[in-house]
Amino acid sequence: MPTKILYTAFDIVPSPKGASTHILHFIRGLVNSGYDVHLFTPGNGVLPEEEQLEGAQVTRIALPTEDNFLERAILFGQGVLEHVTQAQQDQLSRYHIAHYRSIWGGFQLAQAKVQLGYKTLFEVNGLPSVELKYHYPGLRESGLLAKIREQEIATLLMSDAIICPSEVTRLFLISLGASPRRITVIPNGVSAKDFAATPLPKADGHTPIILYVGTLADWQGLDVLISAMPLILTRLPARLRIIGHGRSRQRKALAKQIRKLGLEEQVEIAAAVPHHLMPEVIAQADLCVAPLSLNDRNITQGCCPIKVIEYMASGRPLVASNLPVVRELVREDMDGLLFTPGDAQDLAQQILTLLENPDLAKRLADSAAERANSKFTWHAAQKKLLSVYRRLSDR
Repeated sequence: MPTKILYTAFDIVPSPKGASTHILHFIRGLVNSGYDVHLFTPGNGVLPEEEQLEGAQVTRIALPTEDNFLERAILFGQGVLEHVTQAQQDQLSRYHIAHYRSIWGGFQLAQAKVQLGYKTLFEVNGLPSVELKYHYPGLRESGLLAKIREQEIATLLMSDAIICPSEVTRLFLISLGASPRRITVIPNGVSAKDFAATPLPKADGHTPIILYVGTLADWQGLDVLISAMPLILTRLPARLRIIGHGRSRQRKALAKQIRKLGLEEQVEIAAAVPHHLMPEVIAQADLCVAPLSLNDRNITQGCCPIKVIEYMASGRPLVASNLPVVRELVREDMDGLLFTPGDAQDLAQQILTLLENPDLAKRLADSAAERANSKFTWHAAQKKLLSVYRRLSDR
């Protein structure tokens, strides 16, 4: 009988977010290696009776549609525990490994692992004690984040194995008490068949397009990117496209900044697009940007921005913040140019350097594409994940 996996994700799958891309590639790798995978995730609208994604069975739980994050998270965790408790009562439906991406469900699964008889894998891409305050500023003054941190630490200590996407994140988890022996770093990746390097747009009579894709979260540094545009426009015409999902508060703040700077004709904020359309979106750009801010989410917790790897694989000149998490992916002056985080003038200068030097831009873009497709692939990430699963199965 194949090893049966419960993969829980509080993120809606599929969706345009990088988390969804990550989950689908991990599921594909597990299913293709013979694991019986069951994805437990929130529903988005009408819930189907039966569904499969990448060969995995899917159970969707109905959650309130209103924007009460904590209520949704608690209900999701309760649903996960009810589901696994019922499954473990039947020998044929019992799970051998519970794989969770957050404490929402993960805390309950870790607590019940001995009683219900499965191994646990905690996939840490971000911790709510770090990230929630950027989405819900009112939480900064509450005691809720401290209580969430307690559950995060408990989940880390109870989990049989931990995976994370960067060395920065690994060191952060160790600082919280996680055992280094249990942590495996698995960077995000790219699929070469989906993201192939394409020629840059011809310069003749063409207004360069600067592209950012991703969420509109405060840690992304989009305010600095918008502030750099007037400096760029003093030297050459250009357009900035910002494409991604954001909360109303975030979208309004960026729109207000754009109006204040008089950039309505040069800066566009568009809704997120399905992931399968992203290669076409990136191919239309002359240059791509990842302007991550200096904050605890990027510096202390760490991340592994999928956008950077997809920019690189697409053969696009890249300007990104000079942060440790970026340097794990990008070699400065070899695969892209890095700027001082938070410095709009430096960001503008690095963008202008590439736009005004097409030979340099092409050299860096070609190097980035080769690096992404040799070092950061979903196939390589799947192999590392399967190694972790084999160790869990052997225990």
